[in-house]
Amino acid sequence: MALMNNHSACDPTNKAYKNGKTFEECKVEARKAVSVLSGEISQYTEIPWDRVLEIADHDEIVYKLTLKFLREMGYDIGNHNVPRVTKRIGQ
Repeated sequence: MALMNNHSACDPTNKAYKNGKTFEECKVEARKAVSVLSGEISQYTEIPWDRVLEIADHDEIVYKLTLKFLREMGYDIGNHNVPRVTKRIGQ
């Protein structure tokens, strides 16, 4: 019953992810990764998902957030059959 009264136990900002990071810290890392990757995509036209994973330091949450943010910016993030990120749609 003690957990029921502990509201911070349900607070997603208190959960530790890889290396003890909070979800908010993972989002900050993902946005930094997007900044790096968008430059690489402009230079090389496309990058493989392996490169996204490498930039995310093999952190699954940062990796997934990075792909999400790239998609939100209009990049084509591919799929399991075509695991790559290409220039923005319509460019």
